[in-house]
Amino acid sequence: MCVAFWLARPLFMSLGNYNLAIFFILGVAVLVAAGVPIAFAFGIATVGYVALATRAPLTVIISRMDEGMSHLLLLSIPLFVFLGILIDMTGMARAMVAFLASLLGHVRGGLSYVLLGAMYLVSGISGAKAADMAAVAPVLFPEMKARGMKPGELVSLLAASGAMAETIPPSVVLIVIGSVASVSIAALFTGGLLPAAVLALALAVVAWFRSGSDDLVVRKRATTAEIGRAFVIAIPALILPFLIRAAVVEGVATAVEVSTIGIAYTVAAGLLIYRQFDWRRVWPMLVDTAALSGSILFIVGTATAMAWALTQSGFSRDLALAMGKVPGGAAGFMALSIVVFVILGSVLEGVPALVLLAPLLFPIAKQMGIHEVHYSIVVILAMGIGLFAPPFGVGFFTACAIGNVNPDDAVSRVWPYLGALLVGTIIVAAVPWLSIGFL
Repeated sequence: MCVAFWLARPLFMSLGNYNLAIFFILGVAVLVAAGVPIAFAFGIATVGYVALATRAPLTVIISRMDEGMSHLLLLSIPLFVFLGILIDMTGMARAMVAFLASLLGHVRGGLSYVLLGAMYLVSGISGAKAADMAAVAPVLFPEMKARGMKPGELVSLLAASGAMAETIPPSVVLIVIGSVASVSIAALFTGGLLPAAVLALALAVVAWFRSGSDDLVVRKRATTAEIGRAFVIAIPALILPFLIRAAVVEGVATAVEVSTIGIAYTVAAGLLIYRQFDWRRVWPMLVDTAALSGSILFIVGTATAMAWALTQSGFSRDLALAMGKVPGGAAGFMALSIVVFVILGSVLEGVPALVLLAPLLFPIAKQMGIHEVHYSIVVILAMGIGLFAPPFGVGFFTACAIGNVNPDDAVSRVWPYLGALLVGTIIVAAVPWLSIGFL
């Protein structure tokens, strides 16, 4: 195949921008369908395009990848990944969940609200939604099943809560989009909280209706003493998310620096307060951190090279002209962006879609008068819906694996939650104040 493609190089050279469809749409689609990891699919398509359809030297791909992975902000990714693993290991996540359960566990669908609240507090710190869900689900699922809730319903709510929490700082997704689109990280951290709360409220409404027939066991209300005890135990854990976000927003520390503060705080809390710190797990945790961080950075690198190839081909100019002609002006552009990122978030696993399209679409959004933070939040939320939507969304199947539930049992139950997420995203897109009101 390589020899055949090389012999056909004169043909590719004559096709112009049709090569974009051949290599970056058809080629990537075939590779992904064949099970090739997304980073390698991007890299192979980019190498093929540059080698066969342009006269640029292949070394430019390495330099673009190096540039994409060398941004200082990306240094925080392995630190936040390690921090998330530490939170789970030291028992801080369980303490937060226990406190929320003492407040809401007795009401109809109460544990569903606890799950949403726990994901809101825990999410974003680990850098991986799988880690966030794995920290919360084992604590809540046994009791929720004991109350009569269907496993498929639990997994559906877990997947939807993962999508809801994409903009909650210090999310790695926020750091990545701030890096590739040159948006203030502090502004993104500030702007991401309220939109996530809107989506959480939408999910809570659906959970209330859905829990009517499932949550069959009535639990007694926790006493004031029990709530107070759970709160005291959870105080060190509850402080951490607010400490991280306040330090960045107030300018006390950068996103890179605050991750080290969080690690030091968590280690101290695990050793001195919760007395749960297994030194034997440190080395495996570091290995997991390196593996996950490496995969994220490699995706960023290959997607950056692919985005450069698209830009050099003139695609960005053509895209700007096409998007500028969308009926409805800024509103039409925003609606089309939501559709595009829902689809690409499902097919490209989230972060690659942002790295690939952010440099192309953000200048267009700016020309149309859309605030960069507002646009960032909307496209991240849309990307999250695609990431957790069957039949392609990897996040959905990850949630099923964590909950040990057959995906077939959850597919029919997840759609009301995804509908609520879409409604919430549309509200956030229509009301810019939700994203930029506190900047």
